[in-house]
Amino acid sequence: MSAPSPAAGSMAPAERGPESPRHPHRLQGALFQPIGDEGRAELVERRLVDAITRGHLRAGERLPTESDLARSLGVAPVTVREALLALRGRGLVTTRRGRNGGSFVAEHADPLSFARDAVRSTSRLALRDLGAHYAAITGACVRLAARRADPSEAQQVRRRLERLDELDGELQRRLLDDIQIEIVALSQSARLTREQMKLQAELSPYLRLVAHENDDRRRQAEHLAAVVDAVEAADAVAAGERTELMVAETIDALIHIQSRID
Repeated sequence: MSAPSPAAGSMAPAERGPESPRHPHRLQGALFQPIGDEGRAELVERRLVDAITRGHLRAGERLPTESDLARSLGVAPVTVREALLALRGRGLVTTRRGRNGGSFVAEHADPLSFARDAVRSTSRLALRDLGAHYAAITGACVRLAARRADPSEAQQVRRRLERLDELDGELQRRLLDDIQIEIVALSQSARLTREQMKLQAELSPYLRLVAHENDDRRRQAEHLAAVVDAVEAADAVAAGERTELMVAETIDALIHIQSRID
C-alpha cells in the first residue's frame, strides 16, 4: 500500500531500542515537515516542543543531529542551535559530550503529564469541539476510503493492526495512531491525509490518556478493525458510523478524566 505522507524523508532516524521500528513514527515525521521561509528559532522550538510533549520523541531518545534537523526543517543550522539552547533552558533537552553524545529528550519529559495539563486547561466545550472537528474530517475520510480503496489495501492495514499484541504499550499507542492515518490514506486524497495527520498529532496526547491501559488500547483497536472491515466491504455508512462512535467514546472519556483531575 502506498500511503501519501508529508513526512520528511531526509530526517535521520532517532536512536531507538531494539524493539522500536526502524523508521521515524509517522506523526513524528509530520512534526518535522519543512518550516519554510519563516525559519525562526521560535518555530523550530515550538515544533520540537510539540514532538516531545505529544510523545513522538520519547524521554531519553536521541534527537537527530543539528545538521539533519536543519535539513529536515528547511532552516539554517544556527537556527536549530538556538532552538535547542532554548529547549535546554526549559529542561526539555539535555546535551551529552563524547563519542555517544548529542542532544537527548530529558528523562523527566513525561507526555502523560503534559497531556493531563492540557486536559486540565481545556474547557469541555473545547474538547467537544475538537471531537466534532475530528469526527467530521475522519468520518469523511473513511467514507471516501470505503468508496475508493481496493480490498487488498484494507487487508494490508489489518495485518499491521494484528501485530498490536507483539508491541509494548508505547509502541501500541504509536501503531494505533499510524493505523488511523493509513485508513485515511486509503481515501487516495493527499490533502485529506495531510489534514488527518495534523488532527491526529493534535489529538494524540489526549488519546494517550484515554488509551493508557491495555484494555483501552484494545477497545480502540476493535474500533479501527471494524472501520477496516467496513472499508474492505465498501460500506461507507458503517465506516463513518464506527468512526463517530470511537470519537464520541474518546471525548466522553476525556471529560470523565477531566472531572477527576479537577
